[in-house]
Amino acid sequence: MELVHCRARRRFQRGLKRKPMGLIKKLRKAKKEAASDEKPATVKTHLRNMIIVPEMIGSVVGIYNGKVFNQVEIRPEMVGHYLAEFSISYKPVRHGRPGIGATHSSRFVPLK
Repeated sequence: MELVHCRARRRFQRGLKRKPMGLIKKLRKAKKEAASDEKPATVKTHLRNMIIVPEMIGSVVGIYNGKVFNQVEIRPEMVGHYLAEFSISYKPVRHGRPGIGATHSSRFVPLK
C-alpha cells in the first residue's frame, strides 16, 4: 500500500537535505523538552514545501505564509501533505456588490 503520492516518494528517495532535517531535529527537541501532559513548544519554519512525516505527529509548527506564522498542530491524517496546505498564503476573495460601471447597463444609471 502506498502511503504518499509519487512526488513525495521521489523526494524521500532523493534524501532529506539539511533544512528539512534541521526542522525534524528541532521538532524532536521540542517534544523531548515538553512535559508528557502538555503540547510541545511551537517551532517556527519557512519550509512550506516540507512533507509531513509520521515522526512529526503531535508537534506544533508555526508555518510562515509570507506575513505571519500560522500555528498548526500536526495530526495523523496530515501525513504525506505539505506544510503549505495548512497555512494559506492569500486572503480568499469576498465578492461585494458591483460598483458603478461594472456592468454594461450600469453605465446608464445616474450617479445620484
